[in-house]
Amino acid sequence: MTRILSALLLSFFTVASPWASAQSWPNRPVRMIVGFSSGSATDLTARLIAPKLAETWGQPVVIENRTGAGGAIAASMAARATPDGYTLLVISASFAITSVLRGNQGYDPLKDFSSVAQIGISTGVVVATPSLGVKTIKELIAISNERPGKILFGSAGAGSGIHMTAERFRMSGGFKATHVAFKGQPEMLIEILAGRVHWGVPGLGPALGMIRDGRMVALAVVTPQRSPLLPDVPSLYELLPTFRRDAAHALIVPTGTPRAIINRISKDVATVLAMADVKKQMEAIDFIPSPSTPEEFDKILRGQLKTFDEVARSAGLKGP
Repeated sequence: MTRILSALLLSFFTVASPWASAQSWPNRPVRMIVGFSSGSATDLTARLIAPKLAETWGQPVVIENRTGAGGAIAASMAARATPDGYTLLVISASFAITSVLRGNQGYDPLKDFSSVAQIGISTGVVVATPSLGVKTIKELIAISNERPGKILFGSAGAGSGIHMTAERFRMSGGFKATHVAFKGQPEMLIEILAGRVHWGVPGLGPALGMIRDGRMVALAVVTPQRSPLLPDVPSLYELLPTFRRDAAHALIVPTGTPRAIINRISKDVATVLAMADVKKQMEAIDFIPSPSTPEEFDKILRGQLKTFDEVARSAGLKGP
């Protein structure tokens, strides 16, 4: 009888432990890892939601910027973290892109991570340095064709979302340009400002002030609709009907994180995104809140991996 009772108690606590951990979570600071530098679009997204999540959870949410390798350094660090809900990875489309382009980075994008929630969709914009002398997408394509390989475009690193968006634009426009990779989006913007790089596709949030004061020329936004912040700037979808872009920002966690904690984080992210002051901040940079369940974002991520594999092969960035 004693052995039976002990077995029943052990079984109860084994089943109850995930629930118990979710009930007590969090009881210490939560870290939010970002794979790009401070001031990048992904970083801005993290810093918009982190303070509100900290208020909701009653614990600090500490942002760690771990740059390099198109976000792979941050992802590798997160994959090795204890799966207890205290390490969150903020990702953009670069997570899927890097997984496709770089192959084995010490983690598997699906096996080593669990989806938590989509945060939303960023607005990007094709910008050019004023010294290039172009005012439209048509003019950029024309000068690129006149000077094949001599026109430089920047990115936040090879395999970053910015890089892939630029490649998809280049493919849709049927022109050649030379890629220059930087540590992050802020570094890319500095080089465009200086005229050492001719164009790029940054997030609208980081670039908006430079566009408004005339230090950069906005040629097109890379969303299906025009941005209310730049109503006179056309959408690239209007100009190049074959152009498409994936730009979801989301949260994922190491596989093994208790499902109850994942569900709670997902629910709390949706609550934060519905807050009036958060929505106002996101509208200021034309970031579109679009929360999801863990299951919904898992489906989105799998679709991104498939799409970017096809694009990478088509662009010659990956073997057949």
